[in-house]
Amino acid sequence: MTWGFSKALWFLFVVAIPYLGVFIYLVARGGKMHERQVDDAKASQDAFAAYVQQTAGAGTSTADQLTKLASLRDSGALTTEEFEAQKAKLLV
Repeated sequence: MTWGFSKALWFLFVVAIPYLGVFIYLVARGGKMHERQVDDAKASQDAFAAYVQQTAGAGTSTADQLTKLASLRDSGALTTEEFEAQKAKLLV
């Protein structure tokens, strides 16, 4: 082997083949990586929303909230349509 050929072969093994491997991996798995990233972001958002709801509504159950809505409706602070809309939001 000549000195130039061995340097070229060494260059392929050290520089070119690792980049080629990374490129092939990204082409083969790139779509799946994006899907996993979107799923992780959605799970994180759902966990954050659940935490906020738990913290903001600590100690109040759906039944308690419905009772408060009914008392507001009975006192005239809410119309029947507003009561039904809020009730639908709670029961979802």
